[in-house]
Formats: sequence, C-alpha cells, structure tokens
Amino acid sequence: MSDIIQLLPDSVANQIAAGEVIQRPASVIKELVENAVDAGATTIHVAVIDAGRTSIQVIDDGCGMSETDARLSFERHATSKIRQAADLFSLHTMGFRGEALASIAAVAQVELKTRLASEEIGTQLSISGSRIMNQEPCACPAGSNFCIENLFFNVPARRKFLKSNATELNNIITAFERIALVYPELSFTLHSNGTEVFNLKKGNLRQRIIDIFGKKLNQDLLPMGVDTTICKIHGFVGKPESAKKKGAHQYFFVNGRYMKHAYFHKAILNAFERLIPTGEQVPYFIYFDVEPESIDVNIHPTKTEIKFEGEQAIWQILHAAVKEAVGLFNDVPSIEFDTQEKPDIPVFDSSRQINAPKVTYNPQYNPFNNKSERRSATTDWQQLYQGLDNDRSSQSNELFAPAQDTPQENIFAEKSPIHYQYKGQYIMTAVKSGLMIIDQHRAHIRVLYEQYLSQREKQKGNAQKVLFPERVQLTATEELCLQKALPEMEKIGLELTNLGAGNYVINAIPATLEGINATALVKDMIDSAMEQETSSTEQLFNSMALSMARHAAIPYGQILGNDEMEHLINDLFVCSNVNYTPDGKKILSIMKQDEIKRLLD
Repeated sequence: MSDIIQLLPDSVANQIAAGEVIQRPASVIKELVENAVDAGATTIHVAVIDAGRTSIQVIDDGCGMSETDARLSFERHATSKIRQAADLFSLHTMGFRGEALASIAAVAQVELKTRLASEEIGTQLSISGSRIMNQEPCACPAGSNFCIENLFFNVPARRKFLKSNATELNNIITAFERIALVYPELSFTLHSNGTEVFNLKKGNLRQRIIDIFGKKLNQDLLPMGVDTTICKIHGFVGKPESAKKKGAHQYFFVNGRYMKHAYFHKAILNAFERLIPTGEQVPYFIYFDVEPESIDVNIHPTKTEIKFEGEQAIWQILHAAVKEAVGLFNDVPSIEFDTQEKPDIPVFDSSRQINAPKVTYNPQYNPFNNKSERRSATTDWQQLYQGLDNDRSSQSNELFAPAQDTPQENIFAEKSPIHYQYKGQYIMTAVKSGLMIIDQHRAHIRVLYEQYLSQREKQKGNAQKVLFPERVQLTATEELCLQKALPEMEKIGLELTNLGAGNYVINAIPATLEGINATALVKDMIDSAMEQETSSTEQLFNSMALSMARHAAIPYGQILGNDEMEHLINDLFVCSNVNYTPDGKKILSIMKQDEIKRLLD
C-alpha cells in the first residue's frame, strides 16, 4: 500500500493559519498596528477604503527592517520577539507567534516599503497569495509602510461572508480603539475613504479616553488604583449615575493587551451592587500590571482570552479597589454656596456664659378639677358621621361594579367599564373569566410601537421643531451607526444636523414626543441600532421604534383617570399582539374566578 500522508505546501498551510488569525479586515489592522507598536513607533497612521475590502494601509515611524528581515518577516513562524519556549512566559511585546504577516500575505496582495533609520535606501517588497512578486530598493521614510489590497481575493468563501461595509468599519474602529486606549503616549490617526475618523494626539490616559468617547464621559469617570505584591491595578470606573442598560464602554487590559474576562467583570458588578438598577452597566477602563510569568496569553489566536495565576486574589483586590473608588466619591461633602433665606447660625463664643434653659409649669393645674372645661366625647357625634352611609353605599357600588365589554374582544363583564389603578403601575378591570391585570407602561409601549410601524408604512412622520435645539456628541462608532440609521429616523420625524467632530444638533422630534429628553432618545436609538448587525432597514427601524416607544410610554407612577385607562385598554386590544411587548415582556394576566375564591377560602 502506498503512503498517503504528505506535508502540505507552505501556501496551503498559511491559508489554514490565516483562517484563524485573519478573520476580517479588523484582524489585519490589529496585527499591523500591534507590530508598529512593538517596532517602537511614536506615530501610526491607518487608512482603509471600503472598510478594508479594497485597501488597508498602515504607516509607522518605527525601527523599520533591513532587506533580509523584510523578506523573512513573511515566512511562517519568523519573529524577532521570542527565541525559545521559555520566552512565552515572559512576553513584553504584543506579537510573538510570527504568524500574522504570513497569514496576511496568504490571502491578500501586499506591498511593503521599509527602511532602517541608519540606512539611506529602503526596500520595496510585493507579495500576492504567499508568492513574492518583486523586491527592489526604494526611497522611503524610516519605518514601515504596509499596503494590503484585495483582501481574501483567493479565498472567495471568506470574502463572500464578510458583513456590510458599515459593520466591518465598526469592527475596525473597535480594534483601533482597543490599541489606542493602551498607548496614550503614541499618536494615532484613522481615515476611512479619505475621511478622518480619529486624530489622537499624545496625552495622558484620561485625555485619550475623552478624545475617543467624547467629553461628556469625563464627568462620569472616577480614578482608581491599587498597588500590591500580586498585581498593580489602575484606571477609571464610572459613577453609579452613569449606568445604562446598553452601550456602556467596558475595557480590561493586562500588560498593555486588551482582554475579555467575565470573572473580573463580575467583581465590578458586585462592587456596584444596590448602587445601580438590576440589568444596567457602568463604564470602566481598568489596567492590570502583573508579572508576565503569572499569565498565559497563548490560548486563543486573537489573544483576548488570558489565564491568570491567582485569579481569586486578583478578583478580591479589584473588587476592593472599585468599592474604594466609589466610596471616596460618595464621601466627598458637597459645598452649598446658596445661603439665601437660610437661618444665620452665629459663631460660638467661648467667653460668653451660657445659662441652662428653664421650664415653667403650674404645679396646681389638674385637668380633672374643672368640669366646665371638659369636653364631652358624645356631644353631637352624629354630625361627624352624617352622610357617611350614603357615601359608603355609593363607594361600595363603584368598587364592586363589574366592568363593561369592549367592542374589540367582548371580554368585559358589562357595558359601563370601571377600571382601577394599583400603585400607579397596574390597571385592574373585571372580565367574564375573572380579574384582568394590565401593566400600563408595557401596554402603552405596545400601542406606540404599532403606531410607529403604521406611520412608516404610510410614510407619515410628523416632525415638531424644537424651540431650543439640543446638541448630542457621538463617538466614532455611534456616528457610523447614525449614518446608517438616519434615513429611518427622518421617516418618523427626527431631524439632526451634523456640526462636525461627532457633534449633532437635534432640530426636530416626532410630534407625539413633546417634553421628552431628545438627547437620551437619540442615544438610546443609536445603541439599539448598534445591536442590530443585520443590514435590513426594516429590522433597524423596528429596534428604533421600540426605543422611541419606551421613552414616550406612560411612566410608572403616573395616575390615570378612568377615561384614560379605558382609552389605553381599547388601543391595546386593537394591537396585533395584546399579550407581549415587542421585546417579549408580558403585558397582562388574568386571575381566574376560581383562583380568587381559593385565596379567600
């Protein structure tokens, strides 16, 4: 029998490796920018065309490469960052496997221009599908200039399954931000189709966070830090009032490397227990400095899953540091400068003699001696309860009067429905089968949601100009999502004007939303749109309509009259789904007559 096992060609092996390392254009940028950081660059420029499908260019002013190193860098497992297996446990660089450039060259057309600072002439190298097409001397600045074109040109299946340009650009921005947040001492720029997305100058960590995510976040950041023999932790956590249900910026970094860690995330949630509502998240930017020997980063190709030695001890340190940061913020006393109409408290004078207060009383007073001043407990007592019987009978009739049928479902008991509101949250009404309990907020969400969908179908979104336009500042990711969602926003009456640098002005809101917080509404709609990875405009509109319905719905605690409750119930039973909100929460429940009897037995 002939032998059937054989070694794969290098080009095939590189394509297999590329399937793990290079998943999308964002992976290329991550690898190239990390290499630039390891090369000692102080300025890094990134430019993409068509979200990286057509072209990706990364330029740095690092140490550059010689002619031999430039060619060898594209060979598999060729690296300058480790020499032996023991080096894997004392890593001080972002990259170490030597697979990135070989994987990129296997699935794209690459052109590299590089020069050592000590040399006058650089090297130009062209590679296509792992094959070296050309190598020659060239004149270029010191550092490296990578140009990646036609990504996945020879892997049609991978190229076919790339997402839309907006989604891929969003992934690129995310990968770019994760590196820029670690190195505030470096300058970064990012351009998309010739438009500047980021221009980050050198600065401190807080300034870098503000430059990326906007000035509004600055007032919500609390500094934290702790230095122990196990690890050093520093960074920022958000104030409790900055918590929100979605879209919170949450980042962990260890030794300058972004990571995901559910166990440490739980430590932060526990520190904010009872300070924020259940289900909400606070922003945080937390940096761990540990001995390289105590972590293992060689677990996953993306290097975002990291194992720690002594995780439980680090968990406790992190939990205590976050609680201390929040506690110090809450303990700072506020200074009240508004003293108008406040009582004037005199300064204590130690030389002044203070006399004890005296209490005077009449020792001869006896309330039982003077009968003329005694009040009879039974004098005209009938007048106190006059008319109470009539009121009680009328109240009794109102309390236990059965509710009336509505024309939609004919489930109510009689023709004159009387509804009751419990604690400003639930509407209770009698139906034929028992007692129906409706969540007023959720019911109104369902009603408004279907009204907005109807407006979209009819192309009738009435806009109401605002008297004082409100400004909203967006991050690069949010602005990218807004561009995709803006046509759908305009259909329902939201009008925004771009002022540049991520600033927008809200000029009009839907006519049915007067008095609402327009800035919070726009932010929430963008967050909802960001969660929708699909490019379907219908699904995008549905998520924004749900956000708008949540903001405009009757809040808990609002007292409703019987007519208002009747109108809400009638509108609810016209909807296509009366039982659940668009996000699957239960709207109503019916307590059967038999259940009520069992409760009272």
